[in-house]
Amino acid sequence: MEFRPCIDIHNGQVKQIVGGSLIDKGDRAEENFVSKQDAAFFAGLYRQAGLKGGHIILLNSRDSAYYEATKEQALSALRAYPGGLQAGGGIDPENAKIFLEAGASHVIVTSYVFQGGKIRYDRLKEMSETVGRKRLVLDVSCRRTPDGYRVVTDRWQKMTEERLDQKLLETLSDYCDEFLVHAVDVEGKTEGIERELAALLGQWGKKPVTYAGGVHSYEDLDLIKKLGKGRLNVTIGSALDLFGGTLEWEKVLQICR
Repeated sequence: MEFRPCIDIHNGQVKQIVGGSLIDKGDRAEENFVSKQDAAFFAGLYRQAGLKGGHIILLNSRDSAYYEATKEQALSALRAYPGGLQAGGGIDPENAKIFLEAGASHVIVTSYVFQGGKIRYDRLKEMSETVGRKRLVLDVSCRRTPDGYRVVTDRWQKMTEERLDQKLLETLSDYCDEFLVHAVDVEGKTEGIERELAALLGQWGKKPVTYAGGVHSYEDLDLIKKLGKGRLNVTIGSALDLFGGTLEWEKVLQICR
């Protein structure tokens, strides 16, 4: 289990938000933490600690008045740590090159390949071929429903028909290098992890998968390690002391190592 750091950017600032509260109209979100430091500061911190594979997420839509400010924050972080971070949020075949050339090791994609509630395999193939399978991370963040976990898109605002299960991971794995999964129902709430989801992801374990959502204690890390069979990587946002939380990030690194 690896610790994968994060940099979430909204309205041009590094923030931690409650994931399910994000609304494009008015660029609104329930905020847990707003940093006085810029994205490049956190990238430098992660570089100094030797952490790789973390993700930068742009939380504004591309038609937002804040998008360019958010994008510039992301690019500055990538330049501060070339090859050390992944970038996601509104990525498509046209703009992926901008983030890769700025230093992203991978680009993270969801909404471009999920259209009308379903996977568009033509778009998935195009995305994979444009950036190369080894540089593509698929974000299959999800919400719990009565019939299982469903993938959500467009900054977690739209539910798809696609169920997140081992069959879906197996199918999508032909096109990407890794998966990123936010448990949206608990994201940013620091009230505990989505146990069934962690177990589901750990049972598959054929490619790197990073779990995000709800971590609020060191015991949660032990639980992810157990449920994920040591295969799941983990990211922590609001609960981490870097973002105003109580978990000491150096202790988190020790546990994950």
